[in-house]
Amino acid sequence: MPPDRPAGSEGPPQQGTRLPPEAGVVDRSLYPEVIVGEGYALGNINEMGSEYGFRKVRKALGVTAFGVNALVRAPGYETKWHYHDVQEELYFVHRGSIEMQFGDGTTHLLGEGMFARVDASTTRKIRVLGPGDTIYLCVGGEGGYIGRDGRTPEP
Repeated sequence: MPPDRPAGSEGPPQQGTRLPPEAGVVDRSLYPEVIVGEGYALGNINEMGSEYGFRKVRKALGVTAFGVNALVRAPGYETKWHYHDVQEELYFVHRGSIEMQFGDGTTHLLGEGMFARVDASTTRKIRVLGPGDTIYLCVGGEGGYIGRDGRTPEP
């Protein structure tokens, strides 16, 4: 079974469907530079693509608990107005700047180092301002915060 197919799935995926990666499974043929260890994966955005658009962080690193993509866009790029049914999103601007418009008529500038949390049902549109290429991260999920569950291993 290919590494991006969940156990128990049969036949080819339907056109347009996106199969989640299996936890921790990285397709080495697509992402040969990703470092995979026991319970972790490390990668660079440049190893996840070279064109404008989505860099599939979730797929490249085998993330299964939430969606995550890095986006590389040229100045002037605009998304369509959109919203989600259930997925809350968090945006982080790494390089450049974006303008976010919301369905309530407001517009906000997000520069380098800034975050925006957006409810699933909130209508939004993004315009890339630059200067130069802009890189921003979008993390999406549903189901809520699980609390602090970090532990120190027993010696």
